[in-house]
Amino acid sequence: MTEHHHVLSVLVENKAGVLARVAALFSRRGYNIYSLAVAPSDDERFSRITIVVDVESAPLEQIVKQLFKLINVVKITELAPSAAVERELALVTVTADGAVRSQVIELCSVFEGKIIDVGTDAITVMVAGEPAKLDDFEQLMRAYGIVDLQRTGRVALAKLDRTTQKLRSVTGKVS
Repeated sequence: MTEHHHVLSVLVENKAGVLARVAALFSRRGYNIYSLAVAPSDDERFSRITIVVDVESAPLEQIVKQLFKLINVVKITELAPSAAVERELALVTVTADGAVRSQVIELCSVFEGKIIDVGTDAITVMVAGEPAKLDDFEQLMRAYGIVDLQRTGRVALAKLDRTTQKLRSVTGKVS
């Protein structure tokens, strides 16, 4: 991810048309969306939209202010790369006849991918991980001939607190 991209986690009411209103806001204002993923959250009343925004098209503060104007937006959190876990999924169909099939399978293994479909001269692979990992995998697969490629939008959550609570000492006699 470049320094021009920022990840926003937007909690919205889980109602019809909310995603369309968010997309329309970006379109009207000329803001560029680099990646977008949406799904219901753990609370069925809300959905989480993860938007990777291009801040060259507009300042981040302006984007956040405009999003908050939408009635169905409940909460917006900017997820700094150092304070978030980000993942993406890619499905890649690669030309893989008998001569190179084992090489493609080996690379799939190195990237912790899974072969999900096999044809006579092609393989479809699923790889999940950080966006940079998927970029690297995609680049290596280009040498074999990518037939088809689909990547999901990035999903992200804030990292968990890793500070430990001090345990108070308990003294007592053991009988």
